[in-house]
Amino acid sequence: MVIKRGFYLLLGLSSLFLGLLGIALPLLPTVPFILLAAFCFARSSSRLHDWLMTHPWFADALQNWHSERAIRRGLKRKAYIATCLSFSVSIILVPLLWVKLMLLAMLTGLLLYLRQIPELDD
Repeated sequence: MVIKRGFYLLLGLSSLFLGLLGIALPLLPTVPFILLAAFCFARSSSRLHDWLMTHPWFADALQNWHSERAIRRGLKRKAYIATCLSFSVSIILVPLLWVKLMLLAMLTGLLLYLRQIPELDD
């Protein structure tokens, strides 16, 4: 049991770190890592889980996802904009055509995924 809690704690901390990095790095998604961190903290550390679920940056989105499996329309719009901006910068900066095409394909897939997530009114 201690090993299992330790595994979830380590995975949760790693996911939180990657999610925070994803705010600035275009190819790292923020939301899935924060959701994974919440899942892992729920199984390993009630203190960290409570902190994450009440954190001003993440609480509203986590509560909506937990109860409705949906995100607010405004947050979804921000996700579209941030995703497009970060991928656009990457596509402009990368010199290789095949990498640009790969980034464009990843952008398309991510936008299609975001599109299928249900929305809540703001």
